[in-house]
Amino acid sequence: MTRLIDPTGRLRASFVAAVAEFRADRANPPSWFVEDIEPAALTDPAAFDRYVARVLAERDERTARPAGIVPMTTLWWAGGDDFIGRLAIRHQLTPALERVGGHIGYDVRPSMRRRGHATAMLAAALPEAAALGIHRALLMCDATNTGSRRVIELAGGEFIDRVGAKLRFWVPTGG
Repeated sequence: MTRLIDPTGRLRASFVAAVAEFRADRANPPSWFVEDIEPAALTDPAAFDRYVARVLAERDERTARPAGIVPMTTLWWAGGDDFIGRLAIRHQLTPALERVGGHIGYDVRPSMRRRGHATAMLAAALPEAAALGIHRALLMCDATNTGSRRVIELAGGEFIDRVGAKLRFWVPTGG
């Protein structure tokens, strides 16, 4: 069964393989989360466990963070021992995130795209966002990314406007 889970060291091998796929994908630049991984975490299980602990700590309001970085809940979309994608829910918006970023961002590993994972992942994340007090989530996608636009619209996304190369949408969370 495919579902959202907390990041875990149990999926290290599949996660590392997915990072390699993201980096090899010439059609799309790697997501910011791929660039945020310490190189040692991709080769050393102990370093990977420290990476997972850091990602989990990002959701705690009390965790120290650089200016402009808000608390964020990262969840992984997984089936068994297979890492399929990741999704991040930012607990609040800064003025910068209102322009580019939004509440929820998601990525599906290249070999698993066009199978409905992004749609299912976003649908599963909306109740999580509601539980965080987000009644409508701001989502964005590149204006040229018709697949992501379709995912957002299927989740009830209402088009707001275009800011640069990004389309912005409000999506009800059911909260």
